[in-house]
Amino acid sequence: MRLWLTKLSVVLITFMTFGIFIPPTYLDAEASEQEVLISNSENSFSGVHPQEIDEADEEINLVDINVHEQFISDVLEQAKQQSLQKFGPKISNHVGDEFLNEILPKIEEVIKNLAENTNEDQLKKYQITEKPSSGYGEKIFHIFDQQMKEDVARFHVRRVNHPREGHSFNFHYHLYSDSFEKHYHLGDIYWDKNTPPKWMS
Repeated sequence: MRLWLTKLSVVLITFMTFGIFIPPTYLDAEASEQEVLISNSENSFSGVHPQEIDEADEEINLVDINVHEQFISDVLEQAKQQSLQKFGPKISNHVGDEFLNEILPKIEEVIKNLAENTNEDQLKKYQITEKPSSGYGEKIFHIFDQQMKEDVARFHVRRVNHPREGHSFNFHYHLYSDSFEKHYHLGDIYWDKNTPPKWMS
C-alpha cells in the first residue's frame, strides 16, 4: 500500500508540474536550433522579409548621402582655405569677412548642386586643385575629374576697375557643361579707389 501511494504521488506531481519545469540542457538545445534556423534564413533570399529589404535600401541611401555630404564638406573647407591663401594677408584683412559671409555661402550652393547631380561613384573621382594662382591670375580653385583628367567646375575671381568708383573683386565660376564659356556670377566685393595688391602678397 505504501509503495502504491508513493507511485501515485510521483504520477500526480509529474502531471501537476508537466511543462512548468524544463531542464537547462533542453533550453541550450532549443537556443542552438533557433540560431541555426535564423542563420539559414539570413543566407537565403526567401527567408528575408520585405521590411528587411526596405531597411537595407535605407542603409544604402544613407551611405550615398554620407558620401555626398562628405564631398561637400571637404570641398567647402578647402575652398575657404585656398581663397584666403589666394587673397594673401593684405587683401584678407580688408575683404576676408565679407567673402566668408557673402561669397562662400554661394560657392557652397554651387558645390551642393554639383554633388546632388553627380552619382556616388563619379563623385569619388572628383578632386580639388591645391594651388590658387598668384599675381593677377583669376583661379581660386578648380574641381576636376581625376580619372578623366578634366575640370568639372572652375571658381575664379577677377579684378575690376570701375572709373570714378574704384576697384572691386568679381567672383564667378565656369562649368564643363558649356565648355567654360559662360560666367556664372557669385558676387562682387568692393576694394578701394587705390589699386589692390597682387594676389598672395
